[in-house]
Amino acid sequence: MTAVTAVTDHDHPDASADNDPQEEQEQAEQEEQELKKDEKQGEAKGPEGVKAEGEAPKQASSPDADADGDGDGDGHARVAADSGSATPPPAPSARKSTPEEAPKEAPDQTPPPAPHPEPDPSGAWDDGLIARRVSETDPPPTRETVIETRISSSTPPPVMPLAYDGPLRSRLDALRELVGLSRTRLDSRTLAEAGRVLDEAAARRRLSGQHTVVAIAGATGSGKSQLFNALAGVAISETGVRRPTTAAPIACSWSDGAATLIDRLGIPGRLRRRPLQSPEAEAQLRGLVLVDLPDHDSAAVQHREQVDRVLALVDAVIWVVDPEKYADAVLHERYLRPMAGHAEVMFVVLNQVDRLPGEAAHQVLDDLRRLLDEDGIALGEYGEPGATVLALSALTGDGVGELREALGQFVGERGAAARRISADLDAAAWQLRPVYATGRRAGLSERARDEFSDRLADAVGATAAGQAAERVWLRNANRACGTPWLRLLRWCQDRRETSTGRFGVREQPDDEATARQRVEQAVRTVAERASAGLPAPWALAVREAAVRGAQGLPEALDELAARAGTPTGRPPRPGWWPVAVLAQASMTLLQVVGGLWLVAQIVGVMAPNLGVPVLLMSVGIVGGPGVEWSCKLAARGPARRYGQEAERRLRQAAAGCGRARVLDPVAAELLRYREVREQYVRVTGARAVVG
Repeated sequence: MTAVTAVTDHDHPDASADNDPQEEQEQAEQEEQELKKDEKQGEAKGPEGVKAEGEAPKQASSPDADADGDGDGDGHARVAADSGSATPPPAPSARKSTPEEAPKEAPDQTPPPAPHPEPDPSGAWDDGLIARRVSETDPPPTRETVIETRISSSTPPPVMPLAYDGPLRSRLDALRELVGLSRTRLDSRTLAEAGRVLDEAAARRRLSGQHTVVAIAGATGSGKSQLFNALAGVAISETGVRRPTTAAPIACSWSDGAATLIDRLGIPGRLRRRPLQSPEAEAQLRGLVLVDLPDHDSAAVQHREQVDRVLALVDAVIWVVDPEKYADAVLHERYLRPMAGHAEVMFVVLNQVDRLPGEAAHQVLDDLRRLLDEDGIALGEYGEPGATVLALSALTGDGVGELREALGQFVGERGAAARRISADLDAAAWQLRPVYATGRRAGLSERARDEFSDRLADAVGATAAGQAAERVWLRNANRACGTPWLRLLRWCQDRRETSTGRFGVREQPDDEATARQRVEQAVRTVAERASAGLPAPWALAVREAAVRGAQGLPEALDELAARAGTPTGRPPRPGWWPVAVLAQASMTLLQVVGGLWLVAQIVGVMAPNLGVPVLLMSVGIVGGPGVEWSCKLAARGPARRYGQEAERRLRQAAAGCGRARVLDPVAAELLRYREVREQYVRVTGARAVVG
């Protein structure tokens, strides 16, 4: 209330001429009572005469009210600094009269209209908002704040969206494909950062590419708000010894078209400003959007949350440190070290060097560079890309020009947003490295596949089935080529053994249990070999695929063995088999003829002549076993080949069943991993696929 009265009296020097000293004393007492009443109600006013964040200002001409109420342009208020208080005075007609003052004023006295300021020759902002400037016509001792409405008739230029180059677009597409392929294998928390980077990259691309959003961050008392005001050329952000001083982010834009960028940061219109500088200085920083953040080490949790939120959205960061807290562990461990990959979009400013005597400033700056190097932050020295490290004093202005020049060059390149997205991609890729890369070659070799098939063949008894088939072939050959008397003897033995049930009892449960254990062991072995060298999520997926395929595999192998292992019908007969049968029949016929001849001689039917019948019988008796022995020798080769063929068929059937149920699902998981591995390599920007 005191400030309001002072401005009103100055604007209207004749208004107090008619008042006597008693009325002035009563008016002062009344204003003092109202001021105390406002203080009791908690209406804290900032240096610009605006209430604390979250409260509506009373004065209709406040820049905060104008910024909130006007929807044109970027929603900024242009601010000028006062030598004393930066409180904007209201119009004379806006001054309220107390009930005690109303009767004392003459009814015919009307305050004169406020003078209109001259247009600014430097050019009007085309946001159509109320801007606060310093009146150049006022004398220096009585500098005051004048409210001026400036509406530009020219149409603002269209905002050009941000454009990413080919490599960056390729990396973003690869990350999007990578996330899509990995959603069924990785949990949402693992992919959360990658999804955030994709969302922020898409959101930033739709916004202005002609502006660069730079945040000023620092610890309590580092002087970041003072540096913010020095760069803007006007006291915009509140400074003082009260901690925390900055309670909410404040944005200052050097050109139009940045409204959507500031909206993305969640900064309301009442906290948006415009700088007051010369046209040369404004042209140097054209396109810059500077954001003053609360203290990152503030005792208020919401302040730290705002810092973390805005830092994830801006294009670049200016870290302000002071000689006392430049080595603070919170700053280095929570912010600088995790953001080491963002060195190209980072400025580290050592403020308050005016407090350091002699060469102490250079020593502190060298120690700061050493700490940054330990944090893994590349320093932009000797033309190399990296963080810019400067020493300055925002209070005296020493070094501020160098920072302004570096910022102007940085903003003029129009590449900070793309570099920030690229650095975010690198950070997300490094965070995903444990789930996509292990440095080892993974996969299932042919040797492991063959061993798995051999284990399944052993489980179904492929070797035993081949041997059984070989014995069957030999037995059929012996029956066909053996002597009739021996075949008759074997037939009788078979009849006796079958009738007693000698071959009817088999210990099948034990054999089945052993076969099942062999199958399970084979599946575990191939799963371990296939998952060796894979990251944990993909190794688990491979093992699960193998276990799912193993369900019902022993039963399928038993059915397969019963169908493919037992030969159907008689074995094929070789070409010499009929000759052997004919020879054996001839030997039998000689024995029969010789025997009948001897019987006829004994009976007396024929004349005695023992030589010929005995010779015939001897030839038949000796020739029959001889033919049988020769057939056994000749049958070994075909029988062995027949058994091997039966074993091969069973092995192939078992391998096909194991491949369809186990190997193919495992191979599908390995193929999916190779696909995501290739996409991950594209995200990292590498050229060769490893593993």
